[in-house]
Amino acid sequence: MVSLEAGRTWRIVLPDPVSQQISHRQYMSDTKQACRAGVDIGGTFTDVALEHEGRLYAAKVLTDYEKPERAIVQGLKLATQEAGIAPSAISAIVHGTTLATNALIERRGAKTAFITSAGFRDVIEMRNEGRFEQYDLAIQLPAPLIPRCDRFPLQGRLDAGGRELVALDVPELDRIIEAIRAGGFTSVAVGLMHSYRNGEHERQVRDRLLGAVPGVAVSISCEVSPQIREFERFNTVCANAYVKPLMSSYLNRLASALQAEGMACPLYMMHSGGGLMSLASAAQFPVRLLESGPAGGAIYASHVAARYGLDRVLSFDMGGTTAKICLIEDLHPSTARTFEVARTYRFKKGSGMPISIPVIEMVEIGAGGGSIAHVDDLKQVRVGPESAGSEPGPACYGRGGERPAVTDADLVLGKLDARRFAGGTITLDTEAARRALQRHVADPLQSVTVQAAYAVAEMVDENMSNAARMHAVESGRDLGEYTMIAYGGAAPLHAARLCEKLGMERLLVPPGAGVGSAIGFLRAPFGYESLRSAVMRLSQFDVDTVNGMIEEMNQEVAGFLRETSHTGQAVRELRAYMRYAGQGWEIPVDAPTGTLDASGLEALRANFVRAYTQLFGHEVAGLDVEVVSWALSLRTETPPPERVSSSAGAQAGTSATHPPIDRREVFDARLGEFLDCAIYERASLPRDVRLDGPLIVTERETSTYVSPSYGVVLQQDGCLLIQRQQKEGV
Repeated sequence: MVSLEAGRTWRIVLPDPVSQQISHRQYMSDTKQACRAGVDIGGTFTDVALEHEGRLYAAKVLTDYEKPERAIVQGLKLATQEAGIAPSAISAIVHGTTLATNALIERRGAKTAFITSAGFRDVIEMRNEGRFEQYDLAIQLPAPLIPRCDRFPLQGRLDAGGRELVALDVPELDRIIEAIRAGGFTSVAVGLMHSYRNGEHERQVRDRLLGAVPGVAVSISCEVSPQIREFERFNTVCANAYVKPLMSSYLNRLASALQAEGMACPLYMMHSGGGLMSLASAAQFPVRLLESGPAGGAIYASHVAARYGLDRVLSFDMGGTTAKICLIEDLHPSTARTFEVARTYRFKKGSGMPISIPVIEMVEIGAGGGSIAHVDDLKQVRVGPESAGSEPGPACYGRGGERPAVTDADLVLGKLDARRFAGGTITLDTEAARRALQRHVADPLQSVTVQAAYAVAEMVDENMSNAARMHAVESGRDLGEYTMIAYGGAAPLHAARLCEKLGMERLLVPPGAGVGSAIGFLRAPFGYESLRSAVMRLSQFDVDTVNGMIEEMNQEVAGFLRETSHTGQAVRELRAYMRYAGQGWEIPVDAPTGTLDASGLEALRANFVRAYTQLFGHEVAGLDVEVVSWALSLRTETPPPERVSSSAGAQAGTSATHPPIDRREVFDARLGEFLDCAIYERASLPRDVRLDGPLIVTERETSTYVSPSYGVVLQQDGCLLIQRQQKEGV
């Protein structure tokens, strides 16, 4: 079993990997020989996907906020029961969670101190010169994660090349350590100037801290995020320290709970960059778990795109709390080195906490089935970002919720069946949903319940489509050329309306869409990315320094793979982040593998000019080029999925040969009226036959609404292909 040491040491005790872990070859073996589970904890539901003997089994249970591991155990038991196996038969579990993200958003992490260089105490509060709302004279910046009284400046300084200018003031450090002990801090972040070039000062601080206060958790920026730009680096190490005790405690409880139920199998964590990492790495660097759930969804969408050979895909993941949108091109999701958590000002870029780690790039907004609706002072309907979650949940859950959520609106509009929600495990209270919408939306607007529900649903759909448009514009893309892949418990219900708003012709809803992120965990490779910063012009390039740094990165990623007991082949990629001298930001450029020499340097320059010209249409003659950062990634090879051909199907309409299981009135947003809608079960749909909307396809984890503008065809692999049948306005 993988377990965590008890108490407040916050580190993982790993058993002998030979006897306790499985090799990568075993892990990635034929699914008929393996039984693997993916588990995703969301703000409302905990999703489980179990793969056994080539078949997929799913479970969806409400998230347990008090002890999230209980929901995981419950979901795994349900999935194994459906598969007809014992929980002990599971050979590996892959886990992703939003617990760290929620702790940052809700500010409920550990009591954390921050030690930084003298003169830089206020960096995380002053931020940078960027203004997320240019014309707001009363703009309020987000509060720093660690208040000023808990930030301790320390004398000692390195220059930009990592050379020591002023030695650490050890007596002052001892006084700071005594203040930390007296203040009852359980975690400490250390971020010193230019430690991305030389981490010796930070390591000295850590060693002295642990020697004086053995139980404290310490995070140092030269290990968490060794990248240039002190605001982002300091904020990242503070975030890591802030959630480290919480996540270590949770992982300890999870490992113990799984062991108690006989699931003594390896437990791997999904990280934000789209790969798997060991439990030890996750406990040491929990900040890398912040986008682990959404990353799994993007991997799932990439897998579906590869099956159908789709080069341009917009993945749309809508759960109970948030909606995530990601561009996938050439079968790979977009990636970035930084992202933001908890945007506070209308989801605008720059209004959140910057986190400087490798991440799958996506837009995330507070729009989910549990997002709460209200009417503001201007008599406008607003939805989110506050969510009802699972406790108490939307009003229709009957768990004490009194404010209306998106799920309440969908129920009143007929899109949900009160008796079949979550496979019949939850009976929805339609009258409670009506009362909540009437009191909090209809009455303030002097309207009626149905119009209130319509306003809530249309507002959340417009919020999501606006986020998709913004993301596409920022990336220079035309969404009309893309295919949407929708997954998550609420996405298939809203995806057709988003396609109407965005002018998209095709939509795929893959099998198991309701637990898409959990399935994506099972498709993810073991992978890790090491980052280093060293600003260096090509005209003054120090080959020995760079080769030494790349060797350090090689050792780091190799150590990561050893933790996961990987023994198979791995793909190594080296990228340089480069710019013309004098520019403020850099672009990623493929770098030659192996030891850099004169010829490699020329190849690097040529690659930069090619990438820059592709992005901006021209090169800048006469300017020197410089490298700012390096990124070395190592990923295990995963077998490509079997290709399938999409079928448009034969025209069949909704003839008597394919009778629906039910019919009911469903409100269509584009037409603004209730329509007689056929209800089908996904498992009984005929393959390769087109059924025209309006209709709803139900399954245990989700439901898919097909509007009158679209038709649906069940593909041979179980995907629902929804295509526009005629050009109409929205």
